Amino acid sequence: MYDRFTTERLIDLWLSEDIGSCDLTVQLMIEPTETGAFRMNAREPMVLAGIDVAAAVFARYEPRLSVKVEAADGDRVEKGATLILVEGPAQGILTAERTALNIVQRLSGIATETARYVDIIKGTRARLIDTRKTTPGLRMLEKHAVACGGGLNHRLGLDNGVMIKDNHIAVCGGIAQAVERARRKLPVLTKLEVECDRLEQVREAVAAGADVIMLDNMPVPEMTEAVAYVAGRAKLEASGGIRYETIRAVAETGVDYISTSKITQSAPAVDIGLDEA
Repeated sequence: MYDRFTTERLIDLWLSEDIGSCDLTVQLMIEPTETGAFRMNAREPMVLAGIDVAAAVFARYEPRLSVKVEAADGDRVEKGATLILVEGPAQGILTAERTALNIVQRLSGIATETARYVDIIKGTRARLIDTRKTTPGLRMLEKHAVACGGGLNHRLGLDNGVMIKDNHIAVCGGIAQAVERARRKLPVLTKLEVECDRLEQVREAVAAGADVIMLDNMPVPEMTEAVAYVAGRAKLEASGGIRYETIRAVAETGVDYISTSKITQSAPAVDIGLDEA
């Protein structure tokens, strides 16, 4: 889920960054009349994300190119799968190639990493969600990639919900006071979440009427106790220390959501190449 207008502005920035004054190699070697045909191929299994953005990079730089997308975001593709067919002026293909590959490799890496975590917690009630720990300028697209991998989006930005953390609580004098202040002018469709790292704080957050309670870096036994105490009166999000080895046990406590920055911050780019058709 992303806005095309905003994405077009990003594409212009990416191309300008890479090209500089000109693509010197292409300008010296390739004639304007020469044409080519290339396939963008998956070189390993992956969950795809950003394929239409990659296609838009080619089309933006050279509108005369024929760009045919052969797969869709969210597809699980195997090694060797053709993702895009691009034909037309060779100068345009070769100049835009790296920018197109960079974005689809990055976003598909996030989608693939997200899917790996989602697969581990299948069969539980927990849903995997992302964080605001994204690459500056790419949050919209990276959160789209999380969704392609089967995850859900947390706040898109600071204006997207109220998250009361320990420093907010310290300034306000307590959880009850912080929630009361936030509720005074809270937009009617906006959720309010309180971060808690102790069971005592969980009880305070429930009493204050929090919509969502984050269980921050709590041991699994304490999370289990928190789930039993809250008993559905608020949604529960587990966060902190989430890894492949720990996420299943966290999910089995009965929390509603599990958030981790690893699906965006630590996701490796997947291997995608552009080869002559």
